[in-house]
Amino acid sequence: MEGALSGVKVLDLSRVLAGPYASQNLADLGAEVLKIEAPWGDDTRSWGPPFTKDFEGKDVAAYFLSCNRGKQIIRMNLKEQTKELQHLISQADVIVENFRPGTFDRLVPELPGDKILCSISGYGATGPRSSEPGYDLSLQARSGIMSITGEDGRPPVKVGVAWIDVITGLQATSAIIAALFHRERTGLGQRIDISLWDCAIAALVNQAQNRIATGEDPRPMASAHPNLVPYRAFEASDGWFVIAVGSDDQWRRASGALGLPNNKQWEKNADRVEDRSNLESLLADIFIREPRDHWEQKLSGLPFAAVNTVGQALEDEQSIARGAIWTVDGVETLANPLRGMSLTPARPKSQVRTSFQLD
Repeated sequence: MEGALSGVKVLDLSRVLAGPYASQNLADLGAEVLKIEAPWGDDTRSWGPPFTKDFEGKDVAAYFLSCNRGKQIIRMNLKEQTKELQHLISQADVIVENFRPGTFDRLVPELPGDKILCSISGYGATGPRSSEPGYDLSLQARSGIMSITGEDGRPPVKVGVAWIDVITGLQATSAIIAALFHRERTGLGQRIDISLWDCAIAALVNQAQNRIATGEDPRPMASAHPNLVPYRAFEASDGWFVIAVGSDDQWRRASGALGLPNNKQWEKNADRVEDRSNLESLLADIFIREPRDHWEQKLSGLPFAAVNTVGQALEDEQSIARGAIWTVDGVETLANPLRGMSLTPARPKSQVRTSFQLD
């Protein structure tokens, strides 16, 4: 089955995560992706341990496999091989790059008007920070997400994955697909300027909107929610779980299942948020008495989940049923979540080909 982007040719000049993640999404959707690495290879090839075998049987960091599936990969010195680069660009529909702003224009002074150029950087092509390097950790710190992650009064904590890189890769994928649609109608390409900074700020969603509305900075609340109660992790007798009450009706069902008295002051979410400490303390005293399975059965039909390890999540019966892991040439990788559409399945290395020509 052909993917939705079959026939689209993508030249991937990016490295590390955000750009490669975007181009991998395009490859999974059927695009031909040619990735050009520096002579020494993408940085993430050595970001280990753990190390494992890649699709060609070579030792590589597991990190690299998470965002480079489905691509043909070659190595070039772009500063010395400018003619070859220009030739490859002439064949591409989409170019993805994450050099520092201005670098691509020095390498390629003129870009044909039908090309889609997606430039990914730490802070964008404009503004006083445009020349600063932007790794996910530094962006997590500066964007504010680390100020609301973790427990109040404790040291700052980052999100456990490169959260901003992944979000930026997803936003870049959406922007490229929109640009392809625009070109289909008009024949014109696009220059896309997308930054980790812009994506991180936008992804603060309700927390940033709360700040705009009140003028008060949100604080870290561990697993709790600033706008909903109860909506956090609780400890059972055998481990942790979460309950996520998102409506007053769900609260009525939960309180009834737990045998709580009909307390009028907690009927509305706003009142529960106001009396958060007392309500959560009461629930904590109740939940610690029984194991998680007991509470999952008791609260059946409500948003409840045990706090799993990554391994438990990968081995969950739902992950197995939904095919959350693809195996390609004996290498296991995380499947694309868009596999529910007419998506090109992960292809063996022997089938990963592009029609790009170097000469």
